[in-house]
Amino acid sequence: MWRVDLKTKLLTVFVVLTNVLGNFFLSWGMKHQPADLGLSPLAYLRLIFSPWSLLGTALLILWLLSRMTLLGWADLSYVLPVTSIGYVFTALLGRFFLGEKITPLRWLGTLLIVIGISFVGLTRPDTTAEALP
Repeated sequence: MWRVDLKTKLLTVFVVLTNVLGNFFLSWGMKHQPADLGLSPLAYLRLIFSPWSLLGTALLILWLLSRMTLLGWADLSYVLPVTSIGYVFTALLGRFFLGEKITPLRWLGTLLIVIGISFVGLTRPDTTAEALP
């Protein structure tokens, strides 16, 4: 039982990290391109195949595959709230590495996410086994 919970928790951490870093690198790649792409398909191809955009895309593909696995191991009502900690990490990366301004109201929303995650994290990840006779 404990091993299954540890496996689920480790995969949850992997899901969060691939999501946060994938979005960060994709955003980094998009923000460090020429401002005016125009209508040139070649400019968009260069943007898509830039190293940062490719890294972000690869991480987001890993995120999707690992999230699909996690959804097979744990309840949807557990996975979505617990992995939303990624929003907190994304806000921090945006603030400190991309120079984004985060308003106090947005920080308050982020705090509410943390409170919700704390409540959900105290529950079991999979209640299906409990429901079976």
